[in-house]
Amino acid sequence: MKKLEKSVPVIRFKGFSEAWEQRKLNDIVKLENGYAFKSTYFSDVPSKTIVLTPGNVRIGGGFKNGKGRYYNEISEFPHKFIFQPEDIFVTLTDLTPSAQMLGYPAVVPNDGIKYLHNQRLGKLTDFKGDKFFLFQLLSTNKYHKYIAATAIGTTVKHSSIQKILQYDTSFPSFEEQKNIGIFFKQLDHTIALHQRKLDTLKLIKKGFLQQMFPNSEEKVPRLRFADFDREWEQCKLGEISDKVIEKNKESIYFETLTNSAEYGIISQREFFNKDISNEKNLNGYYIVRENDFVYNPRISNYAPVGPIKRNKLGRIGIVSPLYYVFRTFNTNQSFLEYYFDGTVWHNFMLLNGDSGARADRFAIKDLVLKEMPIPYSTLHEQEKISSFLDEITIIINLHQNKLKKLSSLKKAYLQNMFI
Repeated sequence: MKKLEKSVPVIRFKGFSEAWEQRKLNDIVKLENGYAFKSTYFSDVPSKTIVLTPGNVRIGGGFKNGKGRYYNEISEFPHKFIFQPEDIFVTLTDLTPSAQMLGYPAVVPNDGIKYLHNQRLGKLTDFKGDKFFLFQLLSTNKYHKYIAATAIGTTVKHSSIQKILQYDTSFPSFEEQKNIGIFFKQLDHTIALHQRKLDTLKLIKKGFLQQMFPNSEEKVPRLRFADFDREWEQCKLGEISDKVIEKNKESIYFETLTNSAEYGIISQREFFNKDISNEKNLNGYYIVRENDFVYNPRISNYAPVGPIKRNKLGRIGIVSPLYYVFRTFNTNQSFLEYYFDGTVWHNFMLLNGDSGARADRFAIKDLVLKEMPIPYSTLHEQEKISSFLDEITIIINLHQNKLKKLSSLKKAYLQNMFI
């Protein structure tokens, strides 16, 4: 490790001591805009031709599968708008107000699929250096701060080819670029392996959730432990829970919680990096005690009818009166939590929700919500199911923590191996 200087990074490979050269991206690379593919040729039928979108780029950089639009190859378009394997592209548009995905890079995979270059992506060409070094440079926090600061737009953030190419940075010799590129390519490969393992485990868990709870018309689940053969009953949510109406009238509690479809019950400050609630109105918020359930009517890609999650923080908090809070009895709480992690209950919501709801919220009356049918087995079988799913969840959490540590490690290396 070398002493920090203005013209060299904190951490370097042995054998390199020359100062890095300050240059603009415009001096060493070109950026090409994409093609306006006609929406009439988009298809829902899976095919080997996909138009890439900004959604194909992960926050922090990297290619994300499962996004993009299938395209009907009958349409003619210039051949140059077909990506080649290992082409690098960056996002020029981002739908998040904080621009947290704007300008980040991704590498086109070599997986036998024809990927097409649309106009919301910029392809990097004619780079006079190591492309994997360039990829990592475009993943650094310094570069992203520049992109976020120069982005335009309110709801939808945009950047331009000209603005990106004006980024002023530093470059080492080609040999040092190559060493840095190889190092990060290996690290990214390790992270990708853990991500694939995590994605596989989540799919396995999703499959069990579908198989271990019966559908509304079924009396028993499709997958069951051998010791149980009795038919399941069906009860209403209101028969195994009470709505929580306890409000924070004395202003005893100040930690506002939010219900995230992806992360569960979480501190609002931790989720948004700031307080959203108004301290003057907290006496009207509902008190959420440990193991209380919270329904959030906000719709998202993760929760098309809004999520129902359990407070497992080990402490008491408060939530907005827009949420529905309920406390269960005569049922295994983990069992019910896993049921709400599935999608069977979505059918009831879609059939009984009010029409005319806001675009970002699902509207359903409290009295109707209490009528939601819940599949109900013996407490012994409920405990058996929840214990089994707990084991899978523990493994998933271990992989998530490992992935988080690897991502933090990469972030530290990016900060110290670039200027």
